[in-house]
Amino acid sequence: MDKRTAVVTGASSGIGRASAIALAKEGFHVICAARRVDRLQELCRDIDGTAVHLDVTSDDDVAHLVDVVGARCDVLVNNAGGALGQDPLASSDLSLWGTMYATNVVGAARVTKALLPSVEAAEGSIVFVTSTAAETAYEGGAGYCAAKSAERAMVGSLRLELCGLPVRVIEVAPGMVHTEEFSLVRYGGDQARADAVYAGVPNPLTADDVAETIRWSVSLPSHVNVDKIVVRPRSQAANHKIFRQS
Repeated sequence: MDKRTAVVTGASSGIGRASAIALAKEGFHVICAARRVDRLQELCRDIDGTAVHLDVTSDDDVAHLVDVVGARCDVLVNNAGGALGQDPLASSDLSLWGTMYATNVVGAARVTKALLPSVEAAEGSIVFVTSTAAETAYEGGAGYCAAKSAERAMVGSLRLELCGLPVRVIEVAPGMVHTEEFSLVRYGGDQARADAVYAGVPNPLTADDVAETIRWSVSLPSHVNVDKIVVRPRSQAANHKIFRQS
């Protein structure tokens, strides 16, 4: 295969799907990895990519992904994860915290560890999609803020450990992004509650906006490393400061 190869986890929807499309347009052959293979197959027909079933908590799934990728991986986008619930700590379902940690942190680590030799061989880039939840705590966000803060700490350690090797480690931390599923999944399918998150907010980010940030960061000259980029809509000055039209 002559094309450069990119791997995107959580590629079946939202930021992952948009990133796969953006990287394909940039000239990469994109290996789209997620649990919902039916969605991946449709996407891969459109972008001439490769669909791979992946649960980032499964060693077997990750080993299969490595077999599909082979010896060279120019870009790895660790996007799989997400938020579950927004209850105060006193009434939280801590099993959801475990799931968030297993996907956002350990899952990203599992995929990165497995593909690191292929990324190094390609002198490539590893992108972690974290969140502004790692920037500051907010009420009801203890579990998700903790998971994303842990992922950020892992990214920082990895960058230090790889210093001197031809691998870039990039963190993209999105703020308010309006996708079909993120808030809907977070609130257990409660559409009204999910819609309320974005009510009155003019022009929240889209998945395409974040995908463009990722595409740009990996298209820079190889000696340029974007350590961390926080990307928010103009209407969101901070996690707790959001302009809403009445």
